[in-house]
Amino acid sequence: MGTHAVHIVWDWNGTLFHDIDAVIGATNAAFAELGLAPITLEQYRSLYCVPVPKFYERLLGRLPSDAEWELMDGTFHRHYTEHRVRCGLTEGARELLSGWRSDGHSQSLLSMYGHEELLPLVRGFGIEAHFLRVDGRTGPSGGSKAEHMVRHLEALAGVAEPERTVVIGDAADDAVAARHVGARAVLYSGGSHSRASLEGTGVPVVDTLAEAVAEARRTAA
Repeated sequence: MGTHAVHIVWDWNGTLFHDIDAVIGATNAAFAELGLAPITLEQYRSLYCVPVPKFYERLLGRLPSDAEWELMDGTFHRHYTEHRVRCGLTEGARELLSGWRSDGHSQSLLSMYGHEELLPLVRGFGIEAHFLRVDGRTGPSGGSKAEHMVRHLEALAGVAEPERTVVIGDAADDAVAARHVGARAVLYSGGSHSRASLEGTGVPVVDTLAEAVAEARRTAA
């Protein structure tokens, strides 16, 4: 790797993996368990936040109880698993991964999707070889990515230095996680958040993954 090499930490759900339709379907199935009305994609993007129980609070008017959270979380993941099979990679993702690697840069994948579920999904798309490391969430769901990002970069020490690292994701929490470790972030508007909510983070916001990669080159070169 040259002296100007940059490392990208990619997010999976809503970024490389275009699964927003599965997410909306699974979310509405979870809401139905508590008698909540279904929401639209626009409503989801304007209200979604991490930690996820805070997202439910915005709709319930209160934090869900532990029992309600377990019920909704279990329902969401069951329905998401059923619907994700109809989802694919985001437009241009495969070519961008290949091109970034060919240009002498490095990349890895960090997701808050469960690690044991994530690995076969990534392998199934034939893109695992592009990443130095693939990490999914370990432990309970619903939290922030920040501490996971710390461990992810520690495992890549000597390759992915924070000041030469750009996190590309679709959520405000990706920017929080990047800031937590001293990395930069670029946020993609095609996933879980509205553009307006992403712009509130103060980091660059783009509408395509190609623009995200171009921005990564500019901000960390």
